[in-house]
Amino acid sequence: MLIYTARRLILFLPIAIGIVAVTFAIMQLLPGDPAAVLLGEDASEEGVRDIRQALGLDQPWWIRLGTYYFDLLHGDMGVSYFQNQPVVDAIGQRLVPTLEVAIVALLISIVIGIVFGVVAAVRRGTPIDAFCMLFAQLGVSMPVFWFGILLMYLFAIQLDMLPSIGRGPPLVPALGRALMGNPGDLGLALMHIAMPALTLGLTNAAVISRLVRSSMLETLGQDYIRTARAKGLAPTRIVLVHSLRNAMLTVVSVMGLRFGALLGGAVLTESIFGWPGLGQLAVAAISQRDIPLIQGVVLTFALAFALVNVLVDLLYAVIDPRIRYE
Repeated sequence: MLIYTARRLILFLPIAIGIVAVTFAIMQLLPGDPAAVLLGEDASEEGVRDIRQALGLDQPWWIRLGTYYFDLLHGDMGVSYFQNQPVVDAIGQRLVPTLEVAIVALLISIVIGIVFGVVAAVRRGTPIDAFCMLFAQLGVSMPVFWFGILLMYLFAIQLDMLPSIGRGPPLVPALGRALMGNPGDLGLALMHIAMPALTLGLTNAAVISRLVRSSMLETLGQDYIRTARAKGLAPTRIVLVHSLRNAMLTVVSVMGLRFGALLGGAVLTESIFGWPGLGQLAVAAISQRDIPLIQGVVLTFALAFALVNVLVDLLYAVIDPRIRYE
């Protein structure tokens, strides 16, 4: 297992290098001049030239790319043009809220998706199966931003149960205090994160439930499942131990991809619910054409997605030990 883990981590290095290069190239292809945007419409040509020189934008692209690689090795992503602070600090302030929503949404999607998928497969052809697949079809068809608005209208306006915007207390410290016997802030933190997490989690649960159902139906028809039934094993053990575990390889791969979708969906969700995460930061940076900040946010999303896929590969080896020796 250690050799397999080391091999996957080594393969991650060229992927990370390529992600940096592609991100840098995309930023260079964006239209407009950051120096002109920074100075405003009435900027003189001399002022724009001085700003370009001060920001290093007058240098050839290969020199700027090499400098960017060198700075990244030292933990430096540059300085935001408009926020006038290091990009690392700006991202660090917004990364935790985004991860909170993404992880809670992923947990929601895994639990609901697996439960609905397993129940639909076991009760194939029944009204329960039809209900689960109707949920999956609605979740796949409904845009994230529209579903978020519906939840806000229902729970914040009509029922007045949940706050419509804002983050509230940070979830992780509130959870830690609750485990220590002081649950004061946990309820408020959960109330604020409920709608953003449900918006992302339920739409992704629909995808996972359809995949779990199809994988389970294929697995339940295998010879070893019929053998297990012939031996008189309990139906619950057959479904959860023998069938679900073997169906999870395909599901795990999609979960890794869906985590990337959760990070991408955070841009819309955070804008709807006023959640102070990387999504809102990205929208502000794009509107201001803040190249270092845009580049840092995109790079953070891309590296997080690549790292999650490495973790998915490691989880493969845990579920099916044969993969370690291929």
